[in-house]
Amino acid sequence: MRRFGHHRQPKHQSGGGLRAVLGRVSVAVAALLICTVWLLFSSSLVNNRNRSLWYRSKIDLEELWEPADSNGWRPSSAPRSDWPPPPSESNGYLRVRCNGGLNQQRTAICNAVLAARIMNATLVLPELDANSFWHDSRCSNELEGGEMIHYCLDNVLTSWVIQLYIWNGFQGIYDVEHFIAALRFDVRIVERIPETRKNGKIKKMKAHQVGYLHLVPLRPPRDASISWYTTVALEKMKEHGAIYLTPFSHRLEEEIDYPEYQRLRCRVNYHALRFKPHIMKLSNSIVNKLRAQGHFMSIHLRFEMDMLAFAGHVDWWCLDIFTPEEQRILKKYREENFAAKKLVYEERRAIGKCPLTPEEVGLVLHSLGFDNSTKIYLAAGELFGGERFMKPFRALFPRLENHSSVEPAEELLGNSQGLVGSAVDYMVCLLSDIFMPTYDGPSNFANNLLGHRLYYGFRTTLRPDRKALAPIFTDREKGRLAGFEEAIRRVMLETNFGGPHKRIPPESFYTNSWPECFCQISPKNPADKCPPENVLEILNDRLESEMGNGFGSTATPNSTVLTGEK
Repeated sequence: MRRFGHHRQPKHQSGGGLRAVLGRVSVAVAALLICTVWLLFSSSLVNNRNRSLWYRSKIDLEELWEPADSNGWRPSSAPRSDWPPPPSESNGYLRVRCNGGLNQQRTAICNAVLAARIMNATLVLPELDANSFWHDSRCSNELEGGEMIHYCLDNVLTSWVIQLYIWNGFQGIYDVEHFIAALRFDVRIVERIPETRKNGKIKKMKAHQVGYLHLVPLRPPRDASISWYTTVALEKMKEHGAIYLTPFSHRLEEEIDYPEYQRLRCRVNYHALRFKPHIMKLSNSIVNKLRAQGHFMSIHLRFEMDMLAFAGHVDWWCLDIFTPEEQRILKKYREENFAAKKLVYEERRAIGKCPLTPEEVGLVLHSLGFDNSTKIYLAAGELFGGERFMKPFRALFPRLENHSSVEPAEELLGNSQGLVGSAVDYMVCLLSDIFMPTYDGPSNFANNLLGHRLYYGFRTTLRPDRKALAPIFTDREKGRLAGFEEAIRRVMLETNFGGPHKRIPPESFYTNSWPECFCQISPKNPADKCPPENVLEILNDRLESEMGNGFGSTATPNSTVLTGEK
């Protein structure tokens, strides 16, 4: 039996071996078929992927002329938690001097209102630094943290000069009555520090100065924390009854981990700060004339001497296209206004620190599909180099306008580079169908507009990524033209076109106030839920209860349409 069994075993193994061989062959054939199918599929996948990328590189201009997708978000800066009205008794008066240009001053005003709220102070109507746009010969410049600060060397100003200075500043550009009324639930605001009577005589309260004129060795630190205001500044206020903070640019930290404070900034910026009626009328007239012929785009063409000098240095410039005389002018301007720093052209351009030339702006737009029928409104100062640099841009887009060409009003012709011209440019760019900043680095004008257009209904913006575009333009300059427009489109498709997006440093809160100043009707996060529609009634009832005095209605901070901007 053992032998029989042993004899039968080889026969059994022989049959199993045959089946095993056939099995292995079958597996090999199956594997070969799978590999063949996979190769065919992956080839198809690659082709489909390439076709998908090709289709993605085609931009629908009709979509760009419309606002970006909101994803269910709507602008809202109304309080969503307990927000008591300002107490009947404040800790004193806060007076500030906002330096810089119109838009730098705008952010300073927002910070001043928030500082007054934090300290329970009565805010004196902010002063706007006249020298920033008057170029007073008595005043000088100081570089601080990479920004140019203007300050007056003449420390003693007579009262009439101060009043003229203030009148031509805030009261000459903004609607004061609306500003005070719109913020009645947040802070107390007065136009000047009141006079007091002592021993039958009228005595003016002087603001204790914390700032440049060195009456005391203290001034607001740059990006000061809330604790600085609740300790150092508040102590001085309680001691003297009033404090004067100057200069007041970038004197309060931007990123504050309390959404209600951030929403107050939005209420100031997008609702309370409304230009005077004559400025709104001029702006609306320009917009209506431009829009009468269809869609129009606005471009902030940042190619002025100060920006070019800021971006360059004494030996090389971001743009090696200037004549020896132009380079001498830029070199002199930089040495007089900016700190000495060795900068390398290739490095500056590679990291996106060089402004786009007018020609490069035109090439970006042309690559996106815009043609010579596109109407463009230019918001720009005096372009350095003049028509020589504008000629290539004008050849691509001849339908160029500015506020003086559309509305040759006497007020604009006499103040094209001053406050009125800047304010009109701001409003036209805000209301345009598409806005394109060419240099949004240290440009307060562009950064504020990006934030305002986001809040105003996710209006389309084109934000060229200068760092990603730099090698493409460099290749073009070296004669490598193949795939140029396709490369431009791919870069632009990676940018944000004006929809809600996460704020990532160094992006400013004033450039992107999402999500603090936006809400959803049916949010996933309860913190994003829109406040009740009667939020103004609730706030007004609380204010009347606190003060025993009613106020007239004003623009709702929960509205997507800004009063006076229709």
